[in-house]
Amino acid sequence: MTPLAAVVSGPRVRLFACFLRLGCQQTKPLQLHTGASLAAKNHYEVLVLGGGSGGITMAARMKRKVGAENVAIVEPSERHFYQPIWTLVGAGAKPLASSGRPTASVIPSGVEWIKARVVDLNPDKNCIHTDNDKEISYKYLIIALGIQLDYEKIKGLPEGFAHPKIGSNYSVRTVEKTWKALQDFKEGNAIFTFPNTPVKCAGAPQKIMYLSEAYFRKTGKRSKANIIFNTSLGAIFGVKKYADALQEIIRERNLTVNYKQNLIEVRADKQEAVFENLDKPGETQVISYEMLHVTPPMSPPDVLKTSPVADAGGWVDVDKDTLQHKRYPNVFGIGDCTNLPTSKTAAAVAAQSGILDRTISLIMKNQTPVKKYDGYTSCPLVTGYNRVILAEFDYNAQPLETFPFDQSKERLSMYLMKADMMPFLYWNVMLRMGKNETIHKETATWGYWGGPAFLRKLFHLGRS
Repeated sequence: MTPLAAVVSGPRVRLFACFLRLGCQQTKPLQLHTGASLAAKNHYEVLVLGGGSGGITMAARMKRKVGAENVAIVEPSERHFYQPIWTLVGAGAKPLASSGRPTASVIPSGVEWIKARVVDLNPDKNCIHTDNDKEISYKYLIIALGIQLDYEKIKGLPEGFAHPKIGSNYSVRTVEKTWKALQDFKEGNAIFTFPNTPVKCAGAPQKIMYLSEAYFRKTGKRSKANIIFNTSLGAIFGVKKYADALQEIIRERNLTVNYKQNLIEVRADKQEAVFENLDKPGETQVISYEMLHVTPPMSPPDVLKTSPVADAGGWVDVDKDTLQHKRYPNVFGIGDCTNLPTSKTAAAVAAQSGILDRTISLIMKNQTPVKKYDGYTSCPLVTGYNRVILAEFDYNAQPLETFPFDQSKERLSMYLMKADMMPFLYWNVMLRMGKNETIHKETATWGYWGGPAFLRKLFHLGRS
C-alpha cells in the first residue's frame, strides 16, 4: 500500500494543487452555452446523443480532440441533474435545488447544443433524426441516452403519486414526496421495493430504507414502524463481501427482507401494494402501507429498442472491453443505455469515459483499441445519516477498492465523500473537462473521473 508520505509528496502534490485550483474556479461565473437547434449544422465529426453525465463528459473529451465546432450534443432537457444525491434529498438530508443546474451551464463551451429529442437512428447511413424533423449526419457517434423509467408498468402508477404516503427517489417529480411520506409517517408498514428489471444505481432502493430507519429512530417512531424491503432479486447485494456486511445491518436493525417479490400494483387510495411471488408466478400478496418507496421498472429508451444499434434486449450492443459497437465501428456507447455487464452508476460512467476516450483516439488513427474496461463501478451504500459502506467492484463482482482499509465497514468519512466530495467532483471536475484547457493538460492521463475512481487515480491507492 502506498505510504502516506509518498501520497503527499512529489508529482501527486502537483495533481492535488491542480484540483484545488479548479475548486477555486467554481466562484467564477460559468460560461453559459447558448446554442440552439436553429443554429445547428447538419453534420458533425462527433455527434453525442444524450446530455447526461456520460454525454457531457464525452463531449468535453471529444472537444479536445476535434475542436468544439465539430462536436454536438443532442439533448432536449433544459436542466441537468446529479441524480446520485437524490437518495439524500428523499431523506431530507439535502435540498432538491442542490441537485440540478441549467443544461446550458454544463455543455462544454463552443460545443453545439441541439435542443431536440432523437427519434430515429440510422447507423447504416451515419445519421440520426430528431423530433423537429432534422436529419443530422456524423463521422463518429457516441450514444449516451441513459435509461428509461417505466412507472406505468406498475398498475396504479404514476397517477398514484398524487396521493400521500408514496414517493420515489428516482424522479425529480417524486423525490420530495419520499421525504414528505417519511415525515408524515405515524405507525404501520414502511415498504421499499426493487423491480424485476435492470436499474440504475441498484443500491438506492435499500439506501432509503436504512435512512428511513435512522429517521424513525431519531424521531421516536422506530417502535411503531415495520420496515419491509421487498426485492425481486434473490440476494441483498451482488458482491458477497458487501452483502455480508449489509445482512449484519439488517439483522441488527430488525429489518424484514423478502426476496423474489415484485411490485405489480399500487392502490394508492387504499394505501395498498400488490406483490407477485416470482418463484410462484401468479401468486400475489396485498400489503397495506403507511409509507411506500417505489423503485420503478426500467428499460432502454424507446428510441433504442427497435434501433439497429440495439441487442435483443434493446440495449446498445457494445464490446465490454472497448465500448465500441459490435457491428458499427464508428458507433460507441457509454453508461446506462449499454449492455455492459456491470452496475449502472455514475462512477461506472466516470470509469468508462476514460476507456472510451482512448478507444476513440485509436479508432480515429485507424489503430486497434488496446485499453480494456474492467467493469469498475462504485456504489456508496448509505446506511445512515452519517455512515456509508463504499462498495467498489468489477465485472466479476470482485472488490476493486480504493482505500487502504476495509470498505465493507460503515464509515463517516465515506458518508462525507458521498454527500459532499462526490457532488463537488462531479460539477467541478468530471463535467468541466471542456471548460478549462490548462487543467486538461495536467489531468488527461488520470483516466478515471468522479468519486472514488478519481481518488484512486489521484493517490494510486487501487488498481488502475
